[in-house]
Formats: sequence, structure tokens, C-alpha cells
Amino acid sequence: MMSDHRIPRTESAYTYPLLIKHLLQSPLVHHPQQEIVYRDQLRYTYRDLHERVCRLANALLSSGVKAGDTVAVMDWDSHRYLECFFAVPMIGAVLHTVNVKLSAEQILYTIDHAEDNVLLVHRDFVPIIEQIKGRIDMVDHYILLNDGAAALDSSIPFTAEYESWLADASPYAEFPDFDENTRATTFYTTGTTGLPKGVYFSHRQLVLHTMGVLAALGTPQHQGRLHQGDVYMPITPMFHVHAWGLPYVATALGVKQVYPGRYAPEVLLDLIDREQVTFSHCVPTILHMLLKSSHVDQVDLSHWKVIIGGSAMSRSLCLEAMQRGIDLFTGYGMSETCPILSLAHLDAEMLELEDDAQAEIRCKTGRTMPLVDVRVVDEQMQEVPRDGVSTGEIVVRAPWLTQGYLKDTRNSEQLWQGGYLHTGDVATRDTKNYLKITDRTKDVIKSGGEWISSLELEDIFSHHPAVAEVAVIAQPDEKWGERPLALVVLKPDLETPPGKKELLALLHEYTDTGVISKQVVLTRFKFVDSIDKTSVGKTDKRSLREKHL
Repeated sequence: MMSDHRIPRTESAYTYPLLIKHLLQSPLVHHPQQEIVYRDQLRYTYRDLHERVCRLANALLSSGVKAGDTVAVMDWDSHRYLECFFAVPMIGAVLHTVNVKLSAEQILYTIDHAEDNVLLVHRDFVPIIEQIKGRIDMVDHYILLNDGAAALDSSIPFTAEYESWLADASPYAEFPDFDENTRATTFYTTGTTGLPKGVYFSHRQLVLHTMGVLAALGTPQHQGRLHQGDVYMPITPMFHVHAWGLPYVATALGVKQVYPGRYAPEVLLDLIDREQVTFSHCVPTILHMLLKSSHVDQVDLSHWKVIIGGSAMSRSLCLEAMQRGIDLFTGYGMSETCPILSLAHLDAEMLELEDDAQAEIRCKTGRTMPLVDVRVVDEQMQEVPRDGVSTGEIVVRAPWLTQGYLKDTRNSEQLWQGGYLHTGDVATRDTKNYLKITDRTKDVIKSGGEWISSLELEDIFSHHPAVAEVAVIAQPDEKWGERPLALVVLKPDLETPPGKKELLALLHEYTDTGVISKQVVLTRFKFVDSIDKTSVGKTDKRSLREKHL
């Protein structure tokens, strides 16, 4: 056994626990007058943010919230959410970011499962709470988030309205030290089966993730950098994995932050233009919505850097964004990983490539961040060759991965089987260590003994000028075991919509050049009006399988 060589500790030395409160120190010293903006309704400074965090903490404590209690939030992306990101965990409580896009019954389940004591709810979501209020077990206080609107007529027994609640609280607070492994946040991932599962993160994990992302985004020499001159605006819901952890990163960096509230294309584009936003992140469907807006031609997007995650980015979408000068690149992670694990940054020589070749790299899953140990393994947990061809499941270790699912031992053990977190994502890794996800383990199609990637098929079909959206699922087949079923949404107002034969001919172009297995010509097609999405904008293949198989 290795002998104990731990450093001696002076009794009066400060051990400096990694707590969320420490992320607020640097901007208060270096950028106290930097702005935080909420839509066209409010702007204030980092000094104001700190005061409001103190007021919120004191208001919570005065309401009886104590260490270990849970405070839930149902809000659009706002300055209030940012205040909760800090104030709630800084008093030792747990922040539950409620997924407002779940059904009322699912929201009820998560509120009770998380054992919420206080619920901050925007007036837009009050009707949901009114549906379930008689069955909510533990909430003692409801706080209304009203956006300055007129008084609300509701049956909910609100304790206070947020702004008046803060105004009555002291602007001074001393936040205690405690164990850095204390749980700071909880939220629920819907997954593909069963009830929502609660994932959770400690202060230590959130601080280390913030530091890791700062290093990963702040050090590239040429492309995809986040620096102090940037203006940050999230376009990923703040209820979803802390908006990918980037509000913590932006705050620690002290950059100007813009919060858009409820997403609407014209509002988002107007904020990008008016506030000179330079750094954002979103899922592909949101970017697609913005690029198709009638307002987009009025906005210069050539200084906008965007991380795309949540689901695969097609090369056609990437190229469309690049043509507008957007610095677009993929980020990879999942709810259970806090989330960011890798980023598809381009080296200097890659930026000299033609757009098509660049898009190929920007759409990859990228290279891992500092402190992330990713392996691509076969069913025996043996690492597959790094040749860009061999596929396996991504398994990972990093200091910020959820240590399990809340109150769910069985699924927690399955998640961490073999001592690595299992992502369920199938990928390759090339000689330059770029990961590329080819599918989810449950979405790979096995046809005639060959594996077919649904993501590759979707990418091929998305290049057709008449195709607006596509999702590929496995259809049972007596002869082949499975064969691909492509669900295709065509663009509106086409003079001559393509038929199934034309789409099949597109596949033949790729199989004839050896780009993809000839087994894909077994693909069947079905034209549909829309593609079902999950609450965070991902293609909902479980719903599609239930509906179309």
C-alpha cells in the first residue's frame, strides 16, 4: 500500500472548499459595473446581482428555508433564474430547476419526488400549478414571478411576489462555509422510458465544471473562444442542466449577460442585434427556427459564436449558418454529465479548409475537455481502435458527473456499471481524437446483420433541398430483422414535391460511392406533417416508434 504523504495542514490554515459562492468573487472585483440584461425590461450591474442574491438568500431564510431544503423554480430564462443559481445553493439549500415543458402530472411527480419546500413560479405557469395544487405534498411557500404585470387572480396561496419579497429583505449576507460535496442542484431528465429521473450535482462538481469549461473555451487560439469581450446569451432553457452550466461560466468570467425570457425568433434576433450578443448555445431546432425567421436578414450574425448540442447537427444546417458568418461548432454532453464533455474546436489548418470539409469537423462530437476521461468501448468494455471507423459506446469519468439518480439505486447502478458512466451513445474516434456520435445504442438499426446509423441517414436526407426535417427509426422486418423507416417532413409550398423514388435515388448516390452501406437501400419512407420533440427540443424517437410502427 502507498504510504501516506498527505501535506501537513496548519491548524489555522483555510482549506477553501469549492463552493458556488466563490464564483461570484472575481466579477465583483474586476467587473462590478458590467451589465446583466433581461429582455427589454431590466438591466443592472454585477454589483446589483450580488445585492439581489443576498436579498433572495435572506428572504428564503426568513421563510424558514434551511440547509438541505429544496427550492424549486418555474421560470423562463431570466435574471431571476441567475439569482437562484447562486442564492439557493449558497445558503446550503438545493435548487430544483423544474422542466416547465413536462406534463402537469410529470411536474407534480418531480415536485414531490424532489421534496420541494418553496416554489417560485412565473405567472405563465400558474395554471399548471392550479391543476395539481391539491396533490402537492410538501410546498410551504409559493412565490409569484410576475414580470411587473398587473395583479394575478389565482387560487394559489402566494406568500409574496418576488420583487416585493426581495425589497423587504436585507441586502447584506454572510454565506457560510460547508462541505463542498453538499448537493447544490437537482433536475429531472425524461429519458426514453419510465418516470423522470432526478440527477444531482454538488458545489464541488459545479465549480470544477465551470473551471473546466473556462479552460476549454478560453484557450483556443483561433476559433470558438469565450473571452471577457464577449456578450453571452443562453438559448438553452435554464431548467435544462443549468443551461449547460454556461451562466456559471459567464458570471465567473464577468462578461455582459443577456437573458431573453420566453423564446421567440424575433425577440432573440432583436436581442442579438441590439445587445451585440457574440456567444450563445442552443439545440439545432432553435437555430433552424432563427435562420428561417423573416427577421434574420435584418441582423448581422457574423460575430456570433454558437455551441450546438442536445442532438446531432446536420451538415446542411451547419453550412447555412456558416454562410451567414456564424462560428458554429458542436458541444457534447448529457444531463448526467453536468453536461459538457467535449467541444468540436478547429485547429488553424482546419480553418483553411473549404466549407464542406470544415462543416464535417464542426458537426463532430469533438475532443474532450480537461479532466474528462472518455473511452469508446465494445460490449466487453474493451476500447475500440481510434481509426474513425470502429464503433463502440462512449463511457466516461470526470469530476462533475452525477453520482447516481435521486432515490433510484437500480438505475444508478446501471448508469455506473463497471465504474464508468454509460452514455448510451455509439461513436467512433479518429486519429486526431475527435469523437463522432453515430447513434444511440437503442437507435442503431441492425438490418441483415449490418449496423446502420440512423443519424447518418438523417444527415443524408437533410441535404435534399425539399426536405425540411427527417427522423429515421427501426422498423421490424421478418426477412431483415429491422429496416430503416424515414419519417420525412417536406418544405411547404413546393411546386413539385419529391416522391419516395427520388429520396431512394439519393441513397443510391451515397451507396454507389461507398460512403454508406448498401443495406440502407432497404429504407422505407413515410411523409409526415411534423417530427415529435421532447421537452428540450430533441427528436422524440420513442414517441415516433409508438406512433408509426
